[in-house]
Amino acid sequence: MITTNNFLLAILCYVYCCICWGSWANTQKLVARKKWSFELFYWDLTIGLFVTALIAALTLGSLGKEGQTFFQDLAAMDWSSIKYAVLGGVVWNFGNIFLTAAIAVAGMSIGFPIGGGLAWIGGIVFNYLLVILAGKIYPGNQLLLWIGVLVIVVAIFVCARLYKKVSGSQSVDPKKGILLAIVAGLAIMFFYGLVVKSIDPQYVAGGTGTLSPYSGVFFFAVGILISTPVFNTIAMKHPVQGERVTMKEYFSGDARTHLIGILGGVIWMSGMAISFMGAGAANPAISYALSNAAPVVAMIWGVFIWKEFKNAPKGTGKLIASMFLLFIVGLVLITMSN
Repeated sequence: MITTNNFLLAILCYVYCCICWGSWANTQKLVARKKWSFELFYWDLTIGLFVTALIAALTLGSLGKEGQTFFQDLAAMDWSSIKYAVLGGVVWNFGNIFLTAAIAVAGMSIGFPIGGGLAWIGGIVFNYLLVILAGKIYPGNQLLLWIGVLVIVVAIFVCARLYKKVSGSQSVDPKKGILLAIVAGLAIMFFYGLVVKSIDPQYVAGGTGTLSPYSGVFFFAVGILISTPVFNTIAMKHPVQGERVTMKEYFSGDARTHLIGILGGVIWMSGMAISFMGAGAANPAISYALSNAAPVVAMIWGVFIWKEFKNAPKGTGKLIASMFLLFIVGLVLITMSN
């Protein structure tokens, strides 16, 4: 298994993860241009997620001389540990269905800051509690950590206000997009802690299981794979916008559209796998916090590349700038708290 205990390298792993988690939704935006609904996109996303996790387990999780390998974990088949990773995948998948719906309705610049922001602060609290409940002392500056969390909360409120203002100018009810993002955030905030619990504590603080990091990521992907047919079928039957879509439409899609969706899964899961490469070099609260700074990355894509506020009314520029500033300040404070 290949890991790093170097703090600087671990930070770089989390930064890479942050970029991936904030960028995968660009693939959703690309296929949406072709009138490809997020429900159809989600099948391909799931394929990309699972295949990437499997490749990571067979390579990063099986090479090197440190710790047990992926195949050793498979031979042991510790179900008490596996169940946490699988449950983490199911929980994340439930939330991510709502997040993709929120992006489809409200855009990356709104869906991510609200949904991802809630998941961010909730996950920090959850993973902080994992460290405390494990009988360990939080190894960082708690004051800076909680001030950073508070700043992120304010940023989320600014984002909601921004969306209401933009929606009002377009005669669109903002409640649906905000509600979808909130449900997404409330679900996603718990997934990382569940995966951490499946992992051997020698690799990550707060771990209570026996799995290596890459095995935990693989079984997390298994949870996604087995739950997507349930969650996405419901989403297809009860669309948040437009008409129902069918599997017949999915199979009629062209190869390029399917590959773009799969690429989205590759991007997200590669970030997940790489983040666990440095899991032992920082406590879970910090690793989760840095990895989930994805809303900042997503806002950059949404505002500057996709120009989601191009036709926004006057006065929104200050709100956008405030939202960016608050998220960045919160990220800096949380990083400094380690």
